[in-house]
Amino acid sequence: MEFKERKRWLFFGLPLTFTVYTVKEDVITINTGFLTKEENDCYMYKVQDVTLRTTLMERVFKLGTIVCYTGDTTDPQLLLSHIKNAKEIKQYILEQSETARRKRRTMNMLDIGAGEAGDAEGE
Repeated sequence: MEFKERKRWLFFGLPLTFTVYTVKEDVITINTGFLTKEENDCYMYKVQDVTLRTTLMERVFKLGTIVCYTGDTTDPQLLLSHIKNAKEIKQYILEQSETARRKRRTMNMLDIGAGEAGDAEGE
């Protein structure tokens, strides 16, 4: 399955921008620009968490903004701004990122600061 959406103007939700988001099973691609084009990719297994934001204006025009928190060095936060079907795409990214991590057998470790608490006790 693949989702391909354009960034839209917040006013009336018209797709009059040069930003295209492509979400595939293994990678998220953001293409921007008209004269100077830029393509940014992030592998699904690097996506750690996903948030859906919808402002009042976005809800009026049935749009949403997806924030992907990643382990990517170039873009720790990927923004898929003002897109249609945002809820479906967010759910798809969550499921595919988990599937991709299992395929690659990668683990997501959390730093809960256990070392810092142990240092405080020793003092």
